[in-house]
Amino acid sequence: MRDAVTTLIKNYDSTGRYLDRDAVDSLRSYFNSGAVRVKAAAIINGDAAAIVKEAGSALFTEQPELIQPGGNAYTTRRYATCLRDMDYYLRYATYAIVAGDVDVLNERVLEGLRETYNSLGVPIGPTVRGIQIMKEIVRDRVAAAGIEDTSIVEQPFDYMCRQLSEVNI
Repeated sequence: MRDAVTTLIKNYDSTGRYLDRDAVDSLRSYFNSGAVRVKAAAIINGDAAAIVKEAGSALFTEQPELIQPGGNAYTTRRYATCLRDMDYYLRYATYAIVAGDVDVLNERVLEGLRETYNSLGVPIGPTVRGIQIMKEIVRDRVAAAGIEDTSIVEQPFDYMCRQLSEVNI
């Protein structure tokens, strides 16, 4: 698992270059946003169960067919599995926020996930929508806590949605 600093250094090292102005500016931005990223993570960590519960409720209200007979979250076990997965996405999004880098999402969440879900018959659309709902909830909570630039918390959720939604034609 890498963070923004190790990713930047790895990229420059692999090409045998010294850190240029862009690299230094990127590092400066990472360090300047550190307190905000940690504060956002603390907000998420302090309310993770409520965020997942609210997002699940919103998703199932929006798409009630998921919890009806034949739906992918029908039965208590499947419903609980869905909420567990949402918690998993939230936790790794939090890691990515702190790291300032979405690499952890590739390594720990996204690699093979679409294929696994497809093989199990889990629909990708509702998964993506659940992640979007969590992003909205997290964005609103960190904004209410005084964090003005919510793009820091939106980035990992948007990245997961994009990666899961991509289709090779």
